[in-house]
Amino acid sequence: MSSFDITEHSHRRFNQLLGEWVLVSPHRSKRPWQGQQETTEQDTRPQFDPSCYLCPGNVRANGEKNPDYPSTFVFTNDFAALQAESPSGTFEKHGLLQAQSERGVCKVICFSPRHDLTLSDMETTEIRKVVDLWQEQYLELGALDYISYVQIFENKGSVMGSSNPHPHGQIWAQSSVPGEPAKETEQQEAYFQQNGRSLLSDYLAIELEEKTRIVVENDAFVALVPFWAVWPFETIVIPRRHFGHLGQITDEEKDAYADIMKRLSSIYDKLFNTSFPYSAGIHQSPTDGKDYPGWHLHMHFYPPLLRSASVKKFMVGYELMADPQRDITPESAAERLRGLL
Repeated sequence: MSSFDITEHSHRRFNQLLGEWVLVSPHRSKRPWQGQQETTEQDTRPQFDPSCYLCPGNVRANGEKNPDYPSTFVFTNDFAALQAESPSGTFEKHGLLQAQSERGVCKVICFSPRHDLTLSDMETTEIRKVVDLWQEQYLELGALDYISYVQIFENKGSVMGSSNPHPHGQIWAQSSVPGEPAKETEQQEAYFQQNGRSLLSDYLAIELEEKTRIVVENDAFVALVPFWAVWPFETIVIPRRHFGHLGQITDEEKDAYADIMKRLSSIYDKLFNTSFPYSAGIHQSPTDGKDYPGWHLHMHFYPPLLRSASVKKFMVGYELMADPQRDITPESAAERLRGLL
């Protein structure tokens, strides 16, 4: 039997942030594809769409009129999944049926007044205004006495469930810490207690030494395909400096953050010559009043495209019933993205 080769043979990789495993099957990337083909979106939007609920001056579905905003615009979601006025309470029956009330606030952030842009099309100075608004909203919502976590995210493209092509993201702030950030909290705090250092600081040091999974970097941030990536071209953006949330970011780091998002999103668009869909989100320390010295802010990008602009990665079968699985290795994915710089 030949010796184990991580680039050729099936293996499992451990996700240090979640404490979970992912199956990697490099040999399967050579198989022919006869599965689902997605329709490629044609990006021919106008600068202003009179029927768009998010464009400046237009009336939204609830009857409210948007202001003629010149840059960014934030408002409470007209169809919020969480409500601030939800009464407190619990439900329990037979010990197995349990529920508890959840309060929260859901907001929509328009990145630009222009209907035809995405982050990759915007100037870095315009993206910086988005970062400023993210910081403002994190601090404002996190200061509410019933909010324990603030989740900032963007769904780009209809294939990722975006109901409106206008460049925008969302913020869901809620009274409990949701599952993924809760797992990351446990892993990062345990590592910090044991080592006195941030888990992602130590991990980033390894990546900077090896260089094989780095996509793009600047003085303050590094974007790379994580060793434990699940999605074909998944990336994580990690600050070089250890800080836990947007309230602690400096002005210089905000400029660098805008720069890294501009460059990374532009690379994505070049990969298959399409406006690349993804779900992206910032993970940062909870706002429940506790200290989290191990928390290291980072941003995940989860893009679904696999082989072309029309072939999507689906989580089915083994992945739903057992563990996540990928065919393209993180190293080869990073190499392809890096080649588009």
